[in-house]
Amino acid sequence: MSEIKKTPLNAAHRELGAKMVDFGGWDMPVQYSGIKDEHHAVRNKAGLFDVSHMGEIRVKGKDALSFIQRLVTSDVSDATIGQARYGVLCYPHGGIVDDLLVYHVGDEEYLLIVNAGNIEKDWAWINEQKADEDLTIVNESDDFGQIAIQGPLALSILQKLTETELEPIPYYSFENGKVSGVSCILSRTGYTGEDGFEVYCAAKDAEFLWKEMLAAGGDDISPCGLGARDTLRFEAKMPLYGHEMTDEINPLETGLARFIALEKGDFIGREPIAKMKEEGRPRKIVGFEMIDRGVPRAHYVIEKDGEEVGSVTTGTYSPTFDMSLGLAIVATKKVSVDDEIDVIIRNKKVKAKVVKTPFYRRSK
Repeated sequence: MSEIKKTPLNAAHRELGAKMVDFGGWDMPVQYSGIKDEHHAVRNKAGLFDVSHMGEIRVKGKDALSFIQRLVTSDVSDATIGQARYGVLCYPHGGIVDDLLVYHVGDEEYLLIVNAGNIEKDWAWINEQKADEDLTIVNESDDFGQIAIQGPLALSILQKLTETELEPIPYYSFENGKVSGVSCILSRTGYTGEDGFEVYCAAKDAEFLWKEMLAAGGDDISPCGLGARDTLRFEAKMPLYGHEMTDEINPLETGLARFIALEKGDFIGREPIAKMKEEGRPRKIVGFEMIDRGVPRAHYVIEKDGEEVGSVTTGTYSPTFDMSLGLAIVATKKVSVDDEIDVIIRNKKVKAKVVKTPFYRRSK
């Protein structure tokens, strides 16, 4: 039995009375005041999340770019220093290893941000792909703390603590700066559907910065757990590994076509992805809202006209819309927007309707 891992903010969560859970081998806060409260805080004001469990892998050297171009589906070649790219790592058969962010941090130097539960798998996979290229790959996951400050007031709260002008930083870009005197990467990214920043720092500085941000926000900021992080990303239709993405799901089926650059040349998984693009995707992710009472959960079967057409990938109560919503992977030709479907909940057919996604899109 491997020992449960702790982020540098573990003591801070316990001090604040967070409800802690085992999340993929990490001791993490699932909620503080409650998922609904925390969710509304991020949609209306600001929320603070511990994302220090995420992985950071540095790729550096003369062949770093060509190596990453072969690894990920998106085109990183035009990312200037200070830009981030979202991409997908695929297996040769087109299934998904993980999704990730690629930060162009310096000349011939990139930082890959991978999902917490996949750090070891991704690390092994990335190293397996290295041939005789001139580059070094270093797993720096334990060296970093990472705090996400998200919501309409996130920028103004963080601005109080830094001399770096935050407003001019474009979405999916970052700057090196200081927060309360501590050296950080200030990245305008997030996983909530709101504006905000992900702040990377040395692990030893994470607790100090967490407390500084909470103090700067006062009544306008709430510490948030994994529960709200999931409902927020779900409403914005941001995919989650193990749900909307697995080793059996092609990124085209997840709806990630805009992050696949077939024109850039070869990358791992390109052939099956290109074939599917040409022939059409057999499955797709759709959103639905419950008509009858019931909460859909992952893996519940979806039927249409008595025929099994797919299964739920994520389902939950949506605090923003005060109703039960779901995402499902379904047969492309069988299911369209406005169709009525049945979710099989405890052997009963429960009515739902397919709707347009994302469920939530913030007004710019």
